[in-house]
Amino acid sequence: MLKIKDIVDLKELEKFGFKPKYNEDTGKIERYIYNNSMVINIKDRKMYPFRKYNEYSEIDLEYFKADFVEEALYDLIKADLVEKVGE
Repeated sequence: MLKIKDIVDLKELEKFGFKPKYNEDTGKIERYIYNNSMVINIKDRKMYPFRKYNEYSEIDLEYFKADFVEEALYDLIKADLVEKVGE
């Protein structure tokens, strides 16, 4: 799994097209989202693909896009903001 390095200020993600998503109750940023394709959680800094589920709780494969691999993920790796953790 990939995560944003601990030394990186998460505001840097906005330069790469990530948008902050705020908690409605606290007003604090909970995660950053890239083009509805990738989510980065603030707590653990891990990167997850965004998946849409259909009415049967199955992953909607037509909706699932891997564009983030070519776009944002490549840019983040090239900028040395990402590290591999775990499996």
